[in-house]
Amino acid sequence: MPGRATAGWATVGRANRRRGEVEAVLDGERRILCLTLGALAELETAFAADDLGDLAARFSRGRLGARDIIRILGAGLRGGGNLFSDEDVAGMTADGGLAAAARAVAELLAATFGTGDGGGDGIDGGAGGAAANPREPQPAR
Repeated sequence: MPGRATAGWATVGRANRRRGEVEAVLDGERRILCLTLGALAELETAFAADDLGDLAARFSRGRLGARDIIRILGAGLRGGGNLFSDEDVAGMTADGGLAAAARAVAELLAATFGTGDGGGDGIDGGAGGAAANPREPQPAR
């Protein structure tokens, strides 16, 4: 990816929030995650969503299971230039445990779908709302 060097399996550098990138420490390595169009298409398929609006609505509920977190982190890692399968992600640990993994997912979704500040950079056309400002995912019971 232009502007970003890769070393083995991990991207190096700093996340650029304006490009929708976030950072997460997984398996002791700081990694850049980004939900590119390809990553979003992958998630649409994984979650049987008809379009990005359906995907945003699903995520805005804030209730994700472990498998959901794995899929979103995996897509974000691949979109950020990391070469990990979902199976690889399932075996990773996040610094800070499940709460840190859920926080990384929430930050990634907020960076992708907008901040809800009305600035027009969200999928909802700048209207704010739940889809543009997903709550931190809570493990499903």
